[in-house]
Amino acid sequence: MHFVVLGTSGTTFQDVLDVARHGARVELSPEAVRALAESRAVVDALAAKPEPVYGVSTGFGALATRHISPELRAQLQRNIVRSHAAGMGPRVEREVVRALMFLRLKTVASGHTGVRPEVAQTMADVLNAGITPVVHEYGSLGCSGDLAPLSHCALALMGEGDAEGPDGTVKPAGELLAAAGIQPVELREKEGLALLNGTDGMLGMLIMALADLDTLYKSADITAALSLEALLGTEKVLEPELHAIRPHPGQGASAANMLAVLAGSGLTGHFQEEEAPRVQDAYSVRCAPQVAGAGRDTMAHARTVAERELASAVDNPVILAGGTSQAGGSGGAQIRSNGNFHGAPVAYVLDFLAIAAADLGSIAERRTDRLLDKNRSHGLPPFLADDAGVDSGLMIAQYTQAALVSEMKRLAVPASADSIPSSAMQEDHVSMGWSAARKLRTAIGNLNRILAVELYAATRGIELRRGLTPAPASQAAIDALRAAGVEGPGPDRFLAPDLAAADAFVREGKLVAAVEPVTGPLA
Repeated sequence: MHFVVLGTSGTTFQDVLDVARHGARVELSPEAVRALAESRAVVDALAAKPEPVYGVSTGFGALATRHISPELRAQLQRNIVRSHAAGMGPRVEREVVRALMFLRLKTVASGHTGVRPEVAQTMADVLNAGITPVVHEYGSLGCSGDLAPLSHCALALMGEGDAEGPDGTVKPAGELLAAAGIQPVELREKEGLALLNGTDGMLGMLIMALADLDTLYKSADITAALSLEALLGTEKVLEPELHAIRPHPGQGASAANMLAVLAGSGLTGHFQEEEAPRVQDAYSVRCAPQVAGAGRDTMAHARTVAERELASAVDNPVILAGGTSQAGGSGGAQIRSNGNFHGAPVAYVLDFLAIAAADLGSIAERRTDRLLDKNRSHGLPPFLADDAGVDSGLMIAQYTQAALVSEMKRLAVPASADSIPSSAMQEDHVSMGWSAARKLRTAIGNLNRILAVELYAATRGIELRRGLTPAPASQAAIDALRAAGVEGPGPDRFLAPDLAAADAFVREGKLVAAVEPVTGPLA
């Protein structure tokens, strides 16, 4: 069993993926436990003072002006969790909730939140027991953190609400905690607020999106190369000296990937032998590295933002080692109000990625359409059909792909361009980062399907070029796809199962895995 150890200085992409997707167990380092105890001592000292301190002895949001007496503070923390667990709509995916919980624990373990060590340990215990709180689609505005989603997670720590057990069955959270031998937490000053106030949901989805897009951009380079081969295009436009004079890193990487896939092809370079010789390939073929490369560079920026956010401790208020503020604790430590919970940095890049993914899907669809059009495919049969007229070939597969591209364009409309005020105008500007993350997940699924249709069409097109030998890497991709149950050219048949199998082939990384033994690792 793989273990992830949380200290005080953040975590890594791989740790998030291991916990969210692969069930890695979580441990708190001794350093983290010490930091938790020290920051808790600050909160306890402030709680004993008569002066009001936000989050410790006051209400929240627009109700922060009320001073809360000591006998009501535990109730205050319970109430904020219960009242904020107000999500609606369908459940979000298990991996999203696990990432959300793990990233909240990451910030708690930093020692900047004032949460007791035993609460942090309970968070780890719930993750390790495979208990996943029920979190709903709607409820976060991406400011003051992903409030409703995190509240549903905190509610489960209290033994309330519903959760999914390790067997996939949804039950009352209290029953699942009892079965796992976990004692529900009794929240104290500041702890309820600290469990809710972070960008953890949108950050977790960003990290998983980047992992998925890394595979999809490699897959897109492969499908573009296969389409170029099937269209008898030229690989000369991919040569490195052309990309060196426009040195965008992603563009160079994408061109190099395509060139590696096409090495040794017997199909490229025939464009001048046609009855009406082509001077150049169409933009969707010739400019594939420029479009995919721009997306790669967008991913690089998004990765930088995610790395910075992973190194952050997002809460309000936070415990600092020194400085000046309204209130001081033990040893000169301070509790400070701040605005670090605003999700704008994460929200922007989530939207950027949706735009890039939509454009990548769009150019892939244009190549597919070219493969199916007898007037532009340079000798391929209409719709790649076996007996055109009797057979419709891949006509409607391209309709499906086009519908997905249209949906991608709608999903590319930025969520972060919107803001809607809340909490009686106290929280008067929000990021909508959760919404950006949710639509990006849908966009990534659609992009995978779009590339699967291009793969299906391009491999069929190559096989219809009888007498010409594809590149060894292309042949490896075709062989693996056929071995996965996706059939090649022939009379019309029920296409949906083939397309579903191609979708899984791309999503599971099998296309990249089939090619890399021939090409070496792709960028």
